[in-house]
Amino acid sequence: MLNLSPNGCSVWVTSSTELALTPTAVALGKFDGVHRGHQRVIKPISESSEMGREEHIHSTVVTFNPHPQEFFSGEPRTLLTPLDEKVQQLRLLGVEQLVLLPFDRELCSLTPLEFVEKILVQQLQATQISVGQDFRFGSRRSGTAYDLQIIAASYNIPVTITSLEIDTIQEESAQNQPIEMTRISTSLIRSILGEGDVERAQQLLGRPYSLHGTVIKGQQLGRTIGFPTANLQLPKDKFLPSNGVYAVRVFSEISGTNEQVEFLAPGVMNIGNRPTVNGENITVEVHLFDCSGDLYGRKLVVELAKFLRRETKFASLEALKSQIQLDCSAAKVFFG
Repeated sequence: MLNLSPNGCSVWVTSSTELALTPTAVALGKFDGVHRGHQRVIKPISESSEMGREEHIHSTVVTFNPHPQEFFSGEPRTLLTPLDEKVQQLRLLGVEQLVLLPFDRELCSLTPLEFVEKILVQQLQATQISVGQDFRFGSRRSGTAYDLQIIAASYNIPVTITSLEIDTIQEESAQNQPIEMTRISTSLIRSILGEGDVERAQQLLGRPYSLHGTVIKGQQLGRTIGFPTANLQLPKDKFLPSNGVYAVRVFSEISGTNEQVEFLAPGVMNIGNRPTVNGENITVEVHLFDCSGDLYGRKLVVELAKFLRRETKFASLEALKSQIQLDCSAAKVFFG
């Protein structure tokens, strides 16, 4: 079965190279997160598609489904950007097409030369390719970015090899001297989010980390203590940051589109299993400031702005209520 859909956006999505729009300018990689390093790899192909030519070249991101790590481990892998989010980010970068290569034994068995000939030349009709410096491909990851450059040259296809994106952490001092230089990677961002450091994650992503979900009915416990919340149902493969309470900005998708959102309100969000009421499952609940109305069924985008505290078990609902009041005050101070 083909996973083919315009996805409600202006990005064409297909898992069949036979149905891909050709010819293409291709950016190759896993691109989970579409972080600043990924954006650097994508930039050459989005610029290429804008150049005046007689024949239109479709800017195309080529990635893998499932994630290679999931294929080799046999374990489900959560993602910084599940498919819908990835498509939205690619659209903002000017990408016209996303090709999801089925990552299976057949693809894994291709040599680097076969991968270039079969996938890039014959099927995608690539006119230009962009990869990161650390890109590996082909059977047993035997091909490097420089091997790709050499093989593609025999077909007169130029390959741009982008250097790794480095982020500098600076010391807060009068000299403001850099103290650490870090390569931006998906694994680093996952680790940072696992610690709740959403401000650092935002720096590496180039945008706030966000959760996209649909409001569903919960136990409505928040109403009983004066803090009604919107329960979010997220994609099963969405990576969640550390359990705890966050200051957030909440947006609502405009009805009938997957591309446009409107700002609703700031608020606080809790991620966790609600130990005070002996909860067992992880839930995501958002309390919006100064926002009334029925949100059930609405699709929300929640931008994580600041980590406020770890999830805690309180002795009573009254103690929990007092802490939520403090959380709200802290968030309002943060937002000014």
